[in-house]
Amino acid sequence: MKSDFFKYQAQTSPHPLAMEISHASGSYIYDTNNKAYLDFVAGVSACPLGHNHPKVVNAIKDQLDRYLHVMVYGEYIQKPAVELAKLLANNLPDSLKKTYLTNSGTEAIEGALKLAKRATGRSEIIAAHKAYHGNTMGSMSVMGFEERKQAYRPLLPDVQFITFNNEADLEDITTKTACVILETIQGGAGFIEPQNGYLEKIRSRCDAVGALLILDEIQPGIGRTGKLFGFEHYNCTPDILVTGKGLGGGMPIGAFTASEELMDLLQDKPKLGHITTFGGHPVIAASALATLQEITESNLIHQTLEKEKLFRKLLVHPLIKEIRGKGLMLAIITPSEEITNSLIFKSQEQGLILFWLLFEPKAVRITPPLTVSNEEITKGCAIIIEILDEIHKQSN
Repeated sequence: MKSDFFKYQAQTSPHPLAMEISHASGSYIYDTNNKAYLDFVAGVSACPLGHNHPKVVNAIKDQLDRYLHVMVYGEYIQKPAVELAKLLANNLPDSLKKTYLTNSGTEAIEGALKLAKRATGRSEIIAAHKAYHGNTMGSMSVMGFEERKQAYRPLLPDVQFITFNNEADLEDITTKTACVILETIQGGAGFIEPQNGYLEKIRSRCDAVGALLILDEIQPGIGRTGKLFGFEHYNCTPDILVTGKGLGGGMPIGAFTASEELMDLLQDKPKLGHITTFGGHPVIAASALATLQEITESNLIHQTLEKEKLFRKLLVHPLIKEIRGKGLMLAIITPSEEITNSLIFKSQEQGLILFWLLFEPKAVRITPPLTVSNEEITKGCAIIIEILDEIHKQSN
């Protein structure tokens, strides 16, 4: 299987981890030798209820018996998609009422950018340095990392970049600006939180010049930060909210949500302003609905902040310079890229899954399922500290 993996399946890096998976359950992934790995990554924040959660699996099985794909998005009434959009609306501010379901987060970003241009009649988009919003051409255009983009130019024109948390750059948002797109918490940059009311100030500036604010909650959304959506921490409601990853409960999904007035612009002038064949797929919508119901009806969101405290209490070490992030969206910052790499590789050898962040080479991702237990947190952190002790000892 390993040789076929490299021979037939396109790779995204020269050295993938290449662990062959047998099955997964709860907070654990098992390889084909039946070795258990405690998962502190959760599919890069995509499995908030862990692996094979019974409510999610049952919802998928139930929908499988009813129907799969029947018609392109938006033509037929399909109960799982309607109920999912309604539940999102019921848990969002009144200005965020209508949702467009897509196949992925990057596709939702594309739709959000199109909607902003359609609504304002403007072309300028302002994004942040070290931002990551996906990897299709429009999403890549608002990625603030030239090394990842240079091989694919030309990209979208009229995209400008500001520095996250730099208030002096607010003046760059003008009456020429269609939208500002930001991650509520910068992900690939190293889990950077907004500081000193930054998002409120962005919101005020957008209002002053008639620009729309798009907040990308693909990573921080769906309970990961201790609120259902990260923007709830920062007193800033976007005009367009983008989500994905955790919303699907392990199935591929994306969504963008705005007011009824904004979303209705996609219906006409031109008609079919944004279309997709498989967006809102009934099986995926059923999985997402079960996931969102469990997260909003349980106490998992409240527990998230308590679990963050436990991580921060246990992860104290001379080689941990900082722990960034909020809730269960955390990043260990080590002194060097070499230490980060060593920690991630050695952890996998010892049955703990950690991972990297895109643009911060010294960061170690910790984004476990929201269902991770205190005992599992304690076990995983002990492995991390043991490995860091070994690295520290070898360097002295």
